[in-house]
Amino acid sequence: MSAATRTIRCPNCQKYNRVPAAAQGVPKCGNCHRPLPWIADADDAGFAEVAEQATIPVLVDLWATWCGPCRMVSPALEKVATDLAGRIKLVKVDVDASPTLSRRFEVQAVPTLMVLDRGEVIARQAGAAPAPALRQWVDRALADRTSTTAGSPGSGGTP
Repeated sequence: MSAATRTIRCPNCQKYNRVPAAAQGVPKCGNCHRPLPWIADADDAGFAEVAEQATIPVLVDLWATWCGPCRMVSPALEKVATDLAGRIKLVKVDVDASPTLSRRFEVQAVPTLMVLDRGEVIARQAGAAPAPALRQWVDRALADRTSTTAGSPGSGGTP
């Protein structure tokens, strides 16, 4: 079964586009062809397809409906996803509806944020933060990912 779609407004031309939760490549606006923010929901059943098989890094938001800080950080995460359209995908996981993922990632506090690269956790933090701090955290994770993949074994990087 394929994952759901979400309607996203293009930040460039303001046209609405349907964006699937899982696809190859990155979503682009049908009108202006600029990258769109990629924001999707996932649960225990669809996480592998939506997040782990993504071809770009994934920012995972493990949240709960009853959590005030989770509701406060959500717009900041969506801003980061918009700012980094074409470079990251934001995947939101309700921990109460996804107990298997909660156990797998050992979620002890919400929100818990992770950056995944090809299904592997490359950065993790718990708690809410403003959009600029989240953007810096994601930028660092992406830069670390790039420097790690660009380096060769024994080139002086950390193991």
